Amino acid sequence: MPNAQLQVSIAQINVGLRALEANLAKHADYIRQARQQGAELLLFPELSLTGYQLGREVPQVAMAADDERLRALAAIAPELCVVAGFVEQATPGEYYNACAILHNGAVQAVHRKLNLPTYGGLEEGKWYSRGRQLSQTAIKPGWRASTLICADLWNPALVHCAMLQKPELLLAPVNSASAIVSEEFSNERNWLTNIGFYAMTYGVPVLMANRYGPEGDAFFWGGSRILGPRGELLAAAEEGESLISARLNLTDIGAARFDLPTLRDADTPLIRHLLDQSG
Repeated sequence: MPNAQLQVSIAQINVGLRALEANLAKHADYIRQARQQGAELLLFPELSLTGYQLGREVPQVAMAADDERLRALAAIAPELCVVAGFVEQATPGEYYNACAILHNGAVQAVHRKLNLPTYGGLEEGKWYSRGRQLSQTAIKPGWRASTLICADLWNPALVHCAMLQKPELLLAPVNSASAIVSEEFSNERNWLTNIGFYAMTYGVPVLMANRYGPEGDAFFWGGSRILGPRGELLAAAEEGESLISARLNLTDIGAARFDLPTLRDADTPLIRHLLDQSG
């Protein structure tokens, strides 16, 4: 089978808040490392170019999708598909928590976060506009990725709609800090349940890229990992900054989806009918 395998990597990094130049330099370094290791896809965490707790300073770090700094990152390793987090300025005053998909030396697409959490220590609904479209990225023939940013994965309907497009992998760039939802809600434990469930249910490898390190009063706990299509652990980052990798195989994805045909049996007309009934 041509292109049956895909080499994927995650950069678990810490990010300087509003430190665009330093963050760009760190991205460039990890892109070069991943390229040397033969990666075909490299995933960075959510808002990896800006930091998370931006508040009213969102406009100061925002970039247009065609910003020359993003194009410069894309040019470092044109054959490598890189997914990096940034604040996108769409029009004056319109900002998105977004991911830039960099490939073939250009910004190929942007995914805008759909589900903006505004609870606990999270205030995204105050600062960002809400995305309205799912996105899918062609990495190479036979391999497509859907990207959902952090809280997007806590709305199961969004994940289901993304999976109905039958991507070969699910990318989950996140900014998960300990106790940021509440003291009782364990991000460390619950994220592993979340991504393991989706990987197993849909027969889809999942790449979760989280930050590691402090930002103000928040501590991002890391835990980045690559799961196979049965929810099995293929690679996990230890504490600190690191680059982790795994090789994925279409045969394994096909076997998992044959055993548990969630996508085949999704019955979208029934779901649409039930949604209409529920108002």
